[in-house]
Amino acid sequence: MSKRSFSSPQQTLYGINTVREAIGRRPIEYILVAEGRRGSRIEEIIHACRAQGIPLRFAPQQALDRMAGAVHHQNVLAVCSAKGYEDMESIITSAERPLLVALDSVEDPANLGSIVRTAVAAGAHGAILPQRRAAGISPTVARVASGAIEHLRIARVTNLARALMELKKREIWVYGFEAQAEKSYLALDYSLPCALVLGGEGHGLRRLVRETCDELAHIPLYGPVESLNVSVAAAIVLYEAARQRSVDAAASEITRNAQE
Repeated sequence: MSKRSFSSPQQTLYGINTVREAIGRRPIEYILVAEGRRGSRIEEIIHACRAQGIPLRFAPQQALDRMAGAVHHQNVLAVCSAKGYEDMESIITSAERPLLVALDSVEDPANLGSIVRTAVAAGAHGAILPQRRAAGISPTVARVASGAIEHLRIARVTNLARALMELKKREIWVYGFEAQAEKSYLALDYSLPCALVLGGEGHGLRRLVRETCDELAHIPLYGPVESLNVSVAAAIVLYEAARQRSVDAAASEITRNAQE
């Protein structure tokens, strides 16, 4: 991938982790560093730029403040190509047992960024977002994800319910999560190829999306609250999936060793 090809729209990324993870993963026009700000993590970015031939500029901190507005930029920003979406087929075929996250009209970029970060940490293979009435990849999402956006394959689809039907045809289980479901999220088998479907803020799963799911489950609430933030709910179910898959992998390894 050429670092100087800018056929896609440009974005400005802010923050040390966000900028550092973008280096080598998307075309970068230049990186701007605040003058006199030379901590070890900034130096790491400077060295990476010089190693890869990325133009490096220095400016007073006030210049970065003007470009970033109210965003906390940590004295570094990058002007680069926007991260592109991938087609769902490439995500499905990227893993033997895909673990996917599908978001039904999650509109808050901060929630999307948090979910992306958790999905990467939990070992998910991709995310599926609807095109309409939903947050998409943006500098805010990248900043909240703290660089994790560069490590997750993301597809954007015109019709989420139809996309979930396609997953089911490919023998990927579709699990939806909502407070009214009878089954606990702990009762689901995440060792199977599966997509975890979470609804948007305040509205939950839409009817067609809900009806498309193979299973519906809830996260038990033990205190006097009515619901969890969608990013928190995503973290809970993703890490249960990661736990089950880890146990399954360990059991498979024991079986292989015994057979040898």
